[in-house]
Amino acid sequence: MTQSRRNLLIGLGLVLIVGVVWLMLRSSTPTIPDAIKHGYSEALNAARTGEPGAARQLYQQLGRPDISVKRRVWLHGELANYPSPQALKLADIDLHHESPLVRVAAIKSVVGLVPGGQRSLLLGPLLDDQEQTVRFAAINALLGLSPDELGLYFAPLQQAVDGWQQTLESQPESAANYAQLARLYIHNAEYKQARQALDNTLRLEPANLPALVMQIDVLDRQGQSDAARQLLAEQLKAQPDSAYLQHALGLWLLHHGQREYALLGLSKAVELEPDNKDYRYDLATTLHSAEELEAAQKQLQEIVQRHPADRKARVLLINYWKESGQLQNVQILLAQLEQLNPDDPALQQGL
Repeated sequence: MTQSRRNLLIGLGLVLIVGVVWLMLRSSTPTIPDAIKHGYSEALNAARTGEPGAARQLYQQLGRPDISVKRRVWLHGELANYPSPQALKLADIDLHHESPLVRVAAIKSVVGLVPGGQRSLLLGPLLDDQEQTVRFAAINALLGLSPDELGLYFAPLQQAVDGWQQTLESQPESAANYAQLARLYIHNAEYKQARQALDNTLRLEPANLPALVMQIDVLDRQGQSDAARQLLAEQLKAQPDSAYLQHALGLWLLHHGQREYALLGLSKAVELEPDNKDYRYDLATTLHSAEELEAAQKQLQEIVQRHPADRKARVLLINYWKESGQLQNVQILLAQLEQLNPDDPALQQGL
């Protein structure tokens, strides 16, 4: 065989190999219908506003391999309101996404979708993630779980907490670093160190109300309830129109068995920030515990009206209406929930 003929055959072989590889790649790349490819904005808006079919559209977009990191992160911001086996599968897949931003967003979705014990099985492996931000997000997601809920990840979490603590202690001081250190100290029941870290947070950022409320919690944990009450009273005197502090007062009084006074603080918080669904939800559950069922229902109805995508309030309202025998209202809300997400576990459980 001549050299030229041999070269020609080798060249044809290479072309054939390239062609086969191209066909294999082409066949393995899923074809995305145009309606889905161009439906991102519509799907995100439907999820945020609680429109019929929102779950299906949200899942379709998260299932796309071609969607950008930024858009995938925004979609995860809505996923917790649309729980289902499919939602959990999508979140689990993105726990292994190449982008750390997406992995962190998926961690937040898992926190909203999964109870504590199951959550540790999904998020525990990320305590060893190569990206520091992902490891830290996993730690925060697992803080507060009991040793039984953590299971095999109890020791790995403690090691990760100790490592993060050392990292923060070696960094230049900042209010954010001190506040995170305080959370880790609280996890380790190191309350003296937590108070010092919070003092430093407030020294650098005097208006940091979450740090202030954390300081009150630490005082309580140390058995210094009078000091906690005095600190809270001083801040409320200085900032009587702070919805955040009024809400904190309500929760503090509730924790100390003063439900009637707690309702005043929680009601004031809702009055100051009527669109805050978390404040209104806490008011509703406290009203229910005081056997003021109709008032509790009204608060939840207001949440559902203002925030149609809020699943937690919708499901609780269904339970409250069942409790009071308002079965027609129950059926209406169940029908709405089914339109939003036919695979919602609440429907499968026969609420």
